Amino acid sequence: MNLIINNLSKTYSNGVKALQDISLDIPTGMFGLLGPNGAGKSTLMRTLATLQEADTGTVSLGDIDILKQKNELRKVLGYLPQQFGLYPKISAEVLLNHFAVLKGITNKNVRKETVDALLHKTNLYAVKKQNLSGFSGGMKQRFGIAQALLNNPKLLIVDEPTAGLDPVERNRFYNVLSELGENTVVILSTHIVEDVKEMCTNMAIINQGQVLLKGNPLKLIEELEGKVYQKTIVKSELETYKQNYQVISEKLFLGKPIIHIHSDTAPGNGFTAVDSGLEDVYFSQIFGDNTNLKSIL
Repeated sequence: MNLIINNLSKTYSNGVKALQDISLDIPTGMFGLLGPNGAGKSTLMRTLATLQEADTGTVSLGDIDILKQKNELRKVLGYLPQQFGLYPKISAEVLLNHFAVLKGITNKNVRKETVDALLHKTNLYAVKKQNLSGFSGGMKQRFGIAQALLNNPKLLIVDEPTAGLDPVERNRFYNVLSELGENTVVILSTHIVEDVKEMCTNMAIINQGQVLLKGNPLKLIEELEGKVYQKTIVKSELETYKQNYQVISEKLFLGKPIIHIHSDTAPGNGFTAVDSGLEDVYFSQIFGDNTNLKSIL
């Protein structure tokens, strides 16, 4: 069952074009939506989750017209927004049971089995009696995934799920999501390149409401291979290099700037070739003027 988005657009009343003719064909599995803050990712996620209207375009999940059959979509939707609130003085078990009732699981025995299974899946069963006020950020995110899975969704949307998590909690979250991607369309919206690299077999880069690039992460990296060069420079030289080269990223190592540039030919001048990575693909689209990478699906 594919999620098919055609020419989706949204302009806010202040004139901001949040989405501009977005078209994507997203199959079952993990799909990464990568872009900086303000790129339009959350607007797209809220539209797919039936929380706001689009101006133009169509969206379908199998036989469901998402923009017209909102209630049908909600029956098979799991959604974990970027920010969500929890009742701090209620235990994980009690609140998850309450959400299960709201999602239509009325049989008490079925509901208990479902809640227990999800608490096990998200590694929260041992703390199910603990009030949510005592949960760490990662535990709250895993609880968020548990509630999103109560109705066994066909479409799962998670918006910036690993922001602020430590490496251990992030890995736990990866494991939960990777299992779900085997039978579900899972959209992972993030600005963290590592999230997409670790988990997603397909991805798109979005910025200023437009899809800049889409495809398989490994193939996109291969397309850039042999075209990324690195050099350690003096900080005062950075602007000069930006004027003369297509600088796609910069970072500090031992206090000195290291720049990556995109070039179809060896630039000389002390630059050395380096293996390309997904960060280079991302930065070449967000900060570069790269017309060599193409959509690869």
